[in-house]
Amino acid sequence: MASTAILHRTPWRPPVSTTAEGVYVELEDGKRLIDGVGGAAVACLGTNHPKVIKAIKDQLDTLTYVYNMQLSSKPAEELAKFLVDSSDGAFELIAFASGGSEAMEAVIKLARQYYVEIGQPKRKNFIARQLSFHGNTLSTLSLAYHPARRAPYADILDTEHFHHVSPAYAKRFQRADETDEQYVERLRQELEDKFLELGPDTVIGFVAETVVGATTGVVGAPKGYFTAMKAVCEKYGALFILDEVMSGMGRMGSLHAWQSVGDGASPDLQAVAKGLGGGYASIGAVLMSPKVSRGIMGGSGLLKHGHTYQAHPLACVAALAVQKVIVEEDLLSKAVENGELMSKLLCQGLQAEGALSRPFCFDIRGRGAFWCIEFDFDVLEAATLCSRGESFAMAVQARCFDNGLIVMGMTGGANVEGTKGDHVILGPAYNATTEEIKKMVDVFVQSVEEILKEWQT
Repeated sequence: MASTAILHRTPWRPPVSTTAEGVYVELEDGKRLIDGVGGAAVACLGTNHPKVIKAIKDQLDTLTYVYNMQLSSKPAEELAKFLVDSSDGAFELIAFASGGSEAMEAVIKLARQYYVEIGQPKRKNFIARQLSFHGNTLSTLSLAYHPARRAPYADILDTEHFHHVSPAYAKRFQRADETDEQYVERLRQELEDKFLELGPDTVIGFVAETVVGATTGVVGAPKGYFTAMKAVCEKYGALFILDEVMSGMGRMGSLHAWQSVGDGASPDLQAVAKGLGGGYASIGAVLMSPKVSRGIMGGSGLLKHGHTYQAHPLACVAALAVQKVIVEEDLLSKAVENGELMSKLLCQGLQAEGALSRPFCFDIRGRGAFWCIEFDFDVLEAATLCSRGESFAMAVQARCFDNGLIVMGMTGGANVEGTKGDHVILGPAYNATTEEIKKMVDVFVQSVEEILKEWQT
């Protein structure tokens, strides 16, 4: 193992990247990779868009840092205005953070602050969903529920104020005798029952990822689900809160995921991050509805939460440049077109008659620049396979890397306990070319087939 002074997120030192060009990354050993997932669904424009680079360089010549409790900056003010103006009235105020976990931490605190400001301090409970992920701070791990990610910290998580209901994952959890409408109604009733159990006047809000990210792999809810959940929140005076850290800012082919795959149900609070800055800077944001904005401004009129690097001028100017490029180059439409091509090619490669992967390809799902392939080995054909204790998703991720493609393999999303399931996520840049999309899928399908052949006994 190569020497390193970093405590990495892997038990080994990851390969070291040196340069990048668009969707390609080059390593110190000269190996060239095509990034099929944008790091972690982050790099929505690739790595070196000239307009974004220029904006950052120009900002370096004028103002590099101010402390947000003392001074604001033009980039921060302009980015906030851009986000408000592009929301069709859904949002009125913005608070910045340095990433997704920070943004969700701010959501939790802002939601509580809102009720203190409007004179409802009894509200102290949050309701979220099983198999969710909302960040890596202790409070966001408490809010979310993914057994493997919570396990090391279980004894110090807050179980008094954070509660959970079932995931909206029809492919796994909808009953055979249920229609989509019946499934949504069952989940709606479960949420209402949780409100009643906790005491409706003690609930701050219901929190959900519009499209679940890595934990279950690009899982959207059935039609009507978010309308139903929002109705329960409104019935009891609680907040409807969406986490779009991974799925938002264009990833689903609409600026906000709820606009295309969330019934158009705008939230009271929303967190965004990854696609906001596209990897050019560390930035996240909380978007506040007029209702929440009025509540805060009618009370203290300030954010009672913050961080040293919040609203950093370089981060804000980078994010503003990213968002302007998305508009100028019509990349939301491009992402949808790319998604349709990726879906077609994945189905052809993995589910065609005679494909070795066909019996094990449980689901291909997604939209825009966010896709997941879920595999299932609880089938008769799996009797001929020998994994030798290896996770299929992680084996495919490693083989893709060897073959020149970066993907994200994940496990534990097929049951509530988090003990089974293999899925792989693809999240190309919105401006990836047709040839680049084809190459990503070709290498992915090749890698899947190679692992399955090696597993055959």
